[in-house]
Amino acid sequence: MAAVIDASDNEHHVFDRMQMLKAFDETKAGVKGLTDSGLLEIPEIFVRPPDELAEESTYKNTQIQVPVIDLSEIDDSDMRKKIVEEARIASETWGFFQVVNHGIPQTVLDGMIDGIRDFNEQNIEEKKKYYSRDNARRVRFNSSYDLFTSATASWRDSLTISFSGPDPIDEDELPPSCSWYRMGGFEAVRIGQ
Repeated sequence: MAAVIDASDNEHHVFDRMQMLKAFDETKAGVKGLTDSGLLEIPEIFVRPPDELAEESTYKNTQIQVPVIDLSEIDDSDMRKKIVEEARIASETWGFFQVVNHGIPQTVLDGMIDGIRDFNEQNIEEKKKYYSRDNARRVRFNSSYDLFTSATASWRDSLTISFSGPDPIDEDELPPSCSWYRMGGFEAVRIGQ
């Protein structure tokens, strides 16, 4: 005999889930805040349904080669067009790519990693200053960018620093751990100039 699903139970579950999502988001602490609080069990909003996991486990393990974009000849106008086309194709096909020979010193890359690590390890009250879901903010920290739209919340915190737009980002907008001076300076990341 088939099981009967009570629609009111499903509505209650959806309501409870939305309450849990809002409560989690309002802490502005992210998943690191959960782990730092001594969490002993992963909250239900982060647990993927067994049928979804079962479906995923049927995929065969295949070798995947991430597209690599080589910028070593970016100053040559003909090569620049080819590189831009390669980046376009990789973006449309994969959604991401690896960049090599970009000219950014290893010290700057290491500084960026250290800055992000320090940001995530700092006092939660300092991180909360940057917590936002407002995509217009150029510097924002949040957890699971699609928290309210995905079926399962992602166990991920993100610090987004947007450099798009006509105006340069103000140093004062950045968390101290991510200052330009700390990361090696903006001049080090200019390409093709």
